Amino acid sequence: MGEKSPRTGSLEGRGLTIAVIAARYNHDITEKLLEGALAVLAEHGATADPVVWVPGCIELPVTAQAIIETGSADAVVALGCVIKGDTAHFEHVAGQCAAGLMQVSLDSGIPVSFGVLTTYDHVQALARTDKGREAAETALEMANLLRTLGDAALEAL
Repeated sequence: MGEKSPRTGSLEGRGLTIAVIAARYNHDITEKLLEGALAVLAEHGATADPVVWVPGCIELPVTAQAIIETGSADAVVALGCVIKGDTAHFEHVAGQCAAGLMQVSLDSGIPVSFGVLTTYDHVQALARTDKGREAAETALEMANLLRTLGDAALEAL
């Protein structure tokens, strides 16, 4: 298991609007992910708007896209939990969710932070609910980074 290097990006949230989408499936886990994400955004002065629930992880990408198309979000935090069962359903849902969120981010240029747990069991998921906080931190860092890169590009003109 790898570790991240120390954070060098800004978590300044003042002036940023971060959308948060949470999947209802495995709601006991996603509620904890959401609590952590909202706490981080509040701690850093960001506005969490909108905060919406969707049925499951497969609905996260289209919802992120719809929110981004309104032009109101500087970043999106997508939260969910896919727990492996006895069938290949786990792989399809997790993979398509990740691919869809990445595509939305690339197409829009707006960061979509992946706060979707993919675990083998419920115990593993409960042990990782701090990932909601990490997903919100990533959204803040990336929104600030892209804003800085955009400002630098404008200055170069």
